[in-house]
Amino acid sequence: MTMTICRPRKQIMAALTLALLWIVPLHAAWADAGLSKGQTLYVPVYSHIYSGDRERPVYLAVTVSIRNTDPTHSIHLTAVDYYDSEGKQLRRFMEKPITLAPMASTRFVVKESDKSGGSGANFIVSWQSDTPVNPPLTEGVMISTASQLGISFVTRGVPIVATKP
Repeated sequence: MTMTICRPRKQIMAALTLALLWIVPLHAAWADAGLSKGQTLYVPVYSHIYSGDRERPVYLAVTVSIRNTDPTHSIHLTAVDYYDSEGKQLRRFMEKPITLAPMASTRFVVKESDKSGGSGANFIVSWQSDTPVNPPLTEGVMISTASQLGISFVTRGVPIVATKP
């Protein structure tokens, strides 16, 4: 035997209306959740990694790629700084801000011969925008080719300080 519960139409309509009144503003908040007017990003990179039982260093060239993923608005890079494993700033890559047009990208390179960063090196990248935008895609690409050995890998920047839209 199955039992059916019937509710009056007014109660069902009232419940649906309340649900919609709650969901619509929530959806609008979700839609803007990924937008930002600026961030400071931590990008882990490696000027070298270790190989084998004797921890033989393999030196790597590092490229940090910053891509404006917003199709309609520019972003302004305000700082791109390189740090070593101990947290000491080694290099400031920019003297003045750089503007990246919509969908544009730029890159910063640490040569393979520059061994100063170490296995715990990192970049700090700061950017701003006049309006809330899609945050840029920021990646570290490490590569080395020596004799028959080839190694490459990618890391992603993560926000450490964000400015709300």
